[in-house]
Amino acid sequence: MTDAPASRIALVTGAGSGIGRASALALAADGWTLVLTGRRVEPLEETARAIEAAGGRALVVPTDVGDSAAVEALFATIEATYGRIDFVFNNAGRGTGAIPIDELSDADWTATVAVNLTGVFNVTRAAFRLMKRQVPQGGRIVNNGSISAHAPRPNSVPYTATKHAVTGLTRSIALDGRPFDIACGQIDIGNAATEMTDRMTLGVPQADGSVRAEPRMEVADVGRAVVHMASLPPGSNILFMTVMATKMPFVGRG
Repeated sequence: MTDAPASRIALVTGAGSGIGRASALALAADGWTLVLTGRRVEPLEETARAIEAAGGRALVVPTDVGDSAAVEALFATIEATYGRIDFVFNNAGRGTGAIPIDELSDADWTATVAVNLTGVFNVTRAAFRLMKRQVPQGGRIVNNGSISAHAPRPNSVPYTATKHAVTGLTRSIALDGRPFDIACGQIDIGNAATEMTDRMTLGVPQADGSVRAEPRMEVADVGRAVVHMASLPPGSNILFMTVMATKMPFVGRG
């Protein structure tokens, strides 16, 4: 555990499972007080129980991040309860599966944009407002990007497009946050072992048309990386970090 004030408050979106849960557990183990959000209360409460069983502190606030009014209510609760927010991990996201662009429905596109892009914007905007007015001013925001923003998978138009957009948001907030001591970075994750990537052990489509199984990495390693980004002093920032399964087909030609 790093030496830091006990009052550090962190928000993790999509905290009920996978990368969100692993990151929340890792932050709690590092001494952070957690605010856990997502659309389903039961998984969030499971994460909270795991944190509290290990001696940590967690507040569950179910929220649809694609709903701006719900996000404003979330931050009103954070401010009323703790008076500030020090770290935000914009982790909530979704995909559509492998669907050719000419077969994508309006609903698939809209739902993906609502969570992956609008949700990140809604949370970032609300966090920025609170971080500007709190005393001491400032904080840190980390967005969950994706390796797909740099090397898309076949038939992943909505997911890839939104993750490209998140990269632009990260760069803009890193710039606009400077006068207010608000740092912003992005973590791009490749093949963390979660329920969402179980299919990779059976084989997933490759750019050359083949279907191959892909190596995965322990999701706890993502949590460790998020803690590292969160725990940097205010004068330092990791703008972009890539953490990936060492042998996944990403670098070079796969």
